[in-house]
Order: sequence, then structure tokens, then C-alpha cells
Amino acid sequence: MSVMISRFWTLFLGAVVAVALSHLPQSASAEVTAFKQAVAEAAARDADISAFYKANGYTSLWTGRSGRERQRRVALFKALSAAGDHGLPTDRYDAAGLQAKMKAAKTQRERGLVEVELSRTFLQYSRDLQTGVLVPSRVDKAIVRQVPYRDRTSYLVNFSKSNPNGFFKALAPKTMEYTALMKEKLRMERLLAKGGWGPKVPANTLKPGQSGAAVVAMRNRLIAMGFLKRTNSQTYDSAMQSAVQQFQLAHGLAADGVVGAGTMKELNKDVPARLQSIIVAMERERWVNQERGKRHILVNIPDFTAKVIDNNKVTFSTRSVVGANKSDRPTPEFSDVMEFMVINPSWYVPRSIVTKEYLPALKANSNAVRHIEITDSRGRKVNRGAVNFSQYTAKTFPFNMRQPPSKGNALGLVKFMFPNRHNIYLHDTPAKNLFGREVRAYSHGCVRLADPFDFAYTLLAKQESDPKGYFQSVLGTGRETRVDLKSPVPVHIIYRTAFTTAKGHTQYRRDIYGRDGRIWNALSNAGVALRAVQG
Repeated sequence: MSVMISRFWTLFLGAVVAVALSHLPQSASAEVTAFKQAVAEAAARDADISAFYKANGYTSLWTGRSGRERQRRVALFKALSAAGDHGLPTDRYDAAGLQAKMKAAKTQRERGLVEVELSRTFLQYSRDLQTGVLVPSRVDKAIVRQVPYRDRTSYLVNFSKSNPNGFFKALAPKTMEYTALMKEKLRMERLLAKGGWGPKVPANTLKPGQSGAAVVAMRNRLIAMGFLKRTNSQTYDSAMQSAVQQFQLAHGLAADGVVGAGTMKELNKDVPARLQSIIVAMERERWVNQERGKRHILVNIPDFTAKVIDNNKVTFSTRSVVGANKSDRPTPEFSDVMEFMVINPSWYVPRSIVTKEYLPALKANSNAVRHIEITDSRGRKVNRGAVNFSQYTAKTFPFNMRQPPSKGNALGLVKFMFPNRHNIYLHDTPAKNLFGREVRAYSHGCVRLADPFDFAYTLLAKQESDPKGYFQSVLGTGRETRVDLKSPVPVHIIYRTAFTTAKGHTQYRRDIYGRDGRIWNALSNAGVALRAVQG
């Protein structure tokens, strides 16, 4: 079916464009000059487009009669027709308007103006598909990701030398995740056209053994979602309980088989809400459209996990605690490279914690937070009794604070460093009880690991014959020790409320910082819209 549709679009668009340009007169010297002047004038408003046409002598890329230019036009309109599949703002490209302008072009000057309009649309679409519709930091300042933008002129230059259809196919991320998300998006759009998952469950909570209308509604919804095989049971039985547990696992909930308030809220979310999460995830995937490393570390903030990925396969995974959702604590999103680990680390208290939390406590009692050393600018320990803390403000406090290595150290017994301006890293923690919680957003921004030793062994396995023995021998010294990674590992701290598993199943998580909500609003304002697609 897809081959037939593709062939139809090729023939149809070719015919439309051929008709649009067939009535133009043969190029004479004056006409060529008129075309080039129009191109130069129209391109002058865009430095990149102007540079491209100046370099190629203001000759046409799109609107000539050659077979090559016809292929380019057909490929462009075919790509624009599929923009909605990628969750892009289709109205932004106005394919119908472009076709109308081509058809209306009677003179060489008008053809020159259309020529530049096609290039402008081409550039907009190409960048949107390859690196995203939005500028991340403009949506949320905590998304400090460096998007791998390509030079705009290079798009035109490379396209002019490439197979047109091949060029457009190469723009979107080639990750398995993007492909799986797009497949799920199309599936959900077909489901939306059929009415979604049916009525919501009219209850606040449900427990095994209950029966009634709410249980029947839950049963039907679980069947529609694919978590429960067809059944006529009107009682919350063992089969339904197992289905609820599978639903909970797929949504990052405690899998106790009981539909509490949190589970009910997720169960009653409708198809449009899930579609929004998928479209946002696709946009986020475009922001990291570059090589991520054969081995890399992936931290998904709302999933509360940290994973080691080797050749697209998860080889290690552990639960994590991320930044609390308050003031300046949320964990930022960015990519960097892990260079070393520190075993038996000291904790050099961030300035924000020193001034906002510890200084007020010291003003009230100079013996407060005794487990933290106060040091001067040279790192020398300061006698607390000789300091009048009440005389200082957050701006004038001249000291630093440090917690020496110990099992009770805030960083635990190991930290993993990828030096960055955000002062974010991965580390151990003495607060192990937090890893048993469903929502794990409690830190000041850094990422705490439930299994830091095993994480260290995984990293050291690439350079030590006995990674566990080596790590434990260093740990046993009690001394702060830096261990360099002979092969630094890329780290990607991401935020995905919709993502897929190795088997292609889509999982959803709660938008703990509200970032995806803000991204969806920005996408919507840019023209991205939900759609229902017939099967």
C-alpha cells in the first residue's frame, strides 16, 4: 500500500508542477536576466539563501524544465505531504499555497520569486525535521541542550548534489526510538479516529474483589489498551489484577495490582494526551539528532533510571533519584562526556546550598551541621568558634564548606564526573530509602544511583581485568582517589514521558517538571496539531 501511495504522489505532484510551469516562455537573454534579478531581490532577505544563489550564478534549483529540477519539485512536495506523520506544523510549509504560486507564475520574474519561496520552504522543513521545530532553551531554561544545528546554506548545496528523495529520507533521526515513536504515533492516530479507549472509569479507586459498573468500565478500558484479553467478568478478579499490574509497570507506577488514585489518573488519560507525549518525544529526539556513542550513558529524568547502552542495547540499568521539583533543583537536560570517577569522594558543598541552607543554620547555632567542615579560600579548616556568622550575608560569606570522605558523605562512596557548568554529576548516596519510592525527585539536581558500585564495575570492565576487585581495593584505602576512564563515555540526560522498549512497546511517565506540557503548548502555538487518521 505504501509503495502505491508513494507512486501516486510522484505522478500527481509531477503533473501538478509540470502544468504550473509549462506555460512559461522559452528563456531568452532578457528573460534570464529578469529571472536572476528576481531571485537576487527575493533572496536578499535571507543571507543563507542569498549566498547559495550568488554562488551558483542565480540559476534555478527548482523551477526549470530539466528532469533533475522536476525530480526536486516532486520530492519536496512529497516530503511536505508527509510532514504531519512526523508531528510537524504542516501549515507552516503551505504546500497548497506554493503550488498555487507556481501555477500563477506567468513571467520569468514571477518564476524567480517562486524559486526563492520554494528554497525558503525547503530550508524551514529540512531544519524542522532534522533538528526540531523549537529552540529548547526558549521553552524551558533548564533544557540546556546544544542542538546540532547544520549550516543552512549547506542544506541547499548538499541537496543540489544529492538524490532528492534520498536527501529527505536522511533528514529525520535514524534512531530505532524515533522510528518506533513514529509508528506508535500513527497507530494512536488510527485509534483516535475510532474513538479511543472508550469511557473513563467512574471511580476514584478500585480493589481486587470489587464488582459493578466501574469494574466493567475498567475491564473494557484495559481490553482496549491491550493489557487484558477479552472477558465477560464483572469482578475485579486475578486476571484483571494481573492486567492492572502490567499497566502499572508500563506507566512507572508501583505494580501492586490495586487501582489507587495515581493509577486511576493514568488509566483515565485519553488518547490525545498520550499522542501529545509521543509528538513531544519525537521533537525531543530531533534535538539530539547526532551520533550518541556506541557506548553511552542515558539518564531519563521522569523514568528515574540511569542506563549504560552498548551498541543500542541496555547492558546495565539502575534506579535513580533526580532533582526535586522546586526552585533551582530540577535536573537540567544536556549531554556531556564522563571522564573519571572519584572513589571515597569529598563533598564540596555547592555555593547555593551553603548560602541558602547552611548559613542560616550557622547564624542560629555555630555548631550546626558539624559533619561539614568550614574552609577558607586556601582549603584550610576554619575554627567555627572564632567566626561571627551573623555578620555575613549570602553575598559576603567568605568561606567554603566540605564534607570529608565517609559512608555518611552526601555523595556516598563514589561519584562519576562529566565536568560541566551546571555542576551536575552521578553519585552514590547514604539515603537508600528513597529508591523504594514511586516518584524519586528529591536531590538538589544531581543524579543519585541505587547501584553505584555495579555501575562502576560496568564502566571499569572496559579497562580492568577484575573491575570489582580493583574498585574494592581502592575503596578500602578510605582515601579520596580519582580513577580516569581510559575511554570517556558520553552522557545524555534526557526527559521522556513517552518512550519505547526493546520489544517496541510504548511506556509513559508523569511529567514531573511540567516540561513536556510547556513543549506541547509551544508546538501547538507553532502549528502542530493532533489528527485522527482513518485506517
